[in-house]
Amino acid sequence: MTATSPRLAFLASPAEDAQRLRKELADHYGDHAPADADVLVALGGDGFMLQTLHRHGTHGKPVFGLKLGTVGFLMNHQRDGATVADLGLVERIHAAEPAVLRPLEMVAHTESGATMGSLAYNEVSLLRQTRQAAHLRIELNGQTRLDELICDGVLVATAAGSTAYNFSAHGPILPLGTNVIALTPIAAFRPRRWRGAVLRADTEICFRVLDPYKRPVSATADSHEVRDVVEVRIRESQDRTVTLLFDPEHNLEERMLAEQFISG
Repeated sequence: MTATSPRLAFLASPAEDAQRLRKELADHYGDHAPADADVLVALGGDGFMLQTLHRHGTHGKPVFGLKLGTVGFLMNHQRDGATVADLGLVERIHAAEPAVLRPLEMVAHTESGATMGSLAYNEVSLLRQTRQAAHLRIELNGQTRLDELICDGVLVATAAGSTAYNFSAHGPILPLGTNVIALTPIAAFRPRRWRGAVLRADTEICFRVLDPYKRPVSATADSHEVRDVVEVRIRESQDRTVTLLFDPEHNLEERMLAEQFISG
């Protein structure tokens, strides 16, 4: 990124307001292909930010998000009533604080013998596919830790994703930089009082589906779903990172701290 004018690539969700802002910003600042840009600017909500990371994360470019969706935990606020010139986008990018995220790697094996791999920047979740509860065995680094979990599902969340589905399932919010991940059950029936675990980020987690034919289970890495799984292995990626840029007054660490003190 140059000291004065970084090359920007503008990416927008299909929503009309996002597409309109993308055109205005591109006309004002110029627009580059993601591979040639210094910074990617994502316009939308958290769902679109995750799409951007999955599609363009291999370029290794930092991403500055502007919220135009309903959920924008990973985005910066678009200032109400501001024109494109008033947004001060380049100045905000130069002043932004980086948050380096490391995704989870999921490898899922299906009952048909297929093997599917995917990355997850928020979480990997396993969910029952029918009215029957899932029966799962949990192994950590090759050692069985829970012989049988009967539940609607279970998930593994990164620190950045710990405020999303994980938090809704009563999992812990994890501070950035602590190198831990959350293992959280969803509507656990047995053991009824098991509330999950906080694990070192380099832990390899293996879920084995104990009755995949009568009680089928799907696995989803962010939005990539694999159905009829019999085994799912998850570990933090060793060679992939992405960098998100945040306005200093609303950096990701502050947002995660503030989320823990919201009442009502």
